[in-house]
Amino acid sequence: MPADAVMPITVVVECRASKHPWQDEIWRPLGVVPRTAGECGQVLASGEGWTHFHGGTLDIELFRGETEGYRSNLSQETPLVYVVLSRNEQSEGMAFEPFLATACPYEAEAYTDGGDEIVEGVPMRPELVEWVRQFVAQHHVDRPFVKRKNRRDKHADMGRPAQPGRAPS
Repeated sequence: MPADAVMPITVVVECRASKHPWQDEIWRPLGVVPRTAGECGQVLASGEGWTHFHGGTLDIELFRGETEGYRSNLSQETPLVYVVLSRNEQSEGMAFEPFLATACPYEAEAYTDGGDEIVEGVPMRPELVEWVRQFVAQHHVDRPFVKRKNRRDKHADMGRPAQPGRAPS
């Protein structure tokens, strides 16, 4: 399904030396900026024990059906862009590279289940906040909560015998 709105951004990724005995380095997204020139893996800055990389360009895509998630994000004190980093087996420079950038916390949460990706939120720049806010204002539709009816005997509808001592409904 094509996105209803798209904004290209560049992800800045940080690699820090780790003092943990089982982990040599820690990778994390550091921030997002408007699309900038450069190649994925290009070193932007470095210091003692850390390096910042150009993580490549991704598109933040907005969909009309996801406005509830965007609204939830915008309601926070600091709205975030959620960045998903996946392991890069082919590059010598960056062990993790950006796979997804999204304004929807629900979409990002889906990537936390497997444990193979790094999922972190970085502060959303003011121009991105305004872009998402305008999209939500234009496309959000409140959906009323509909409570499902509680059935007394769920098993009777599934072709199973009713529970002993209960009359079928």
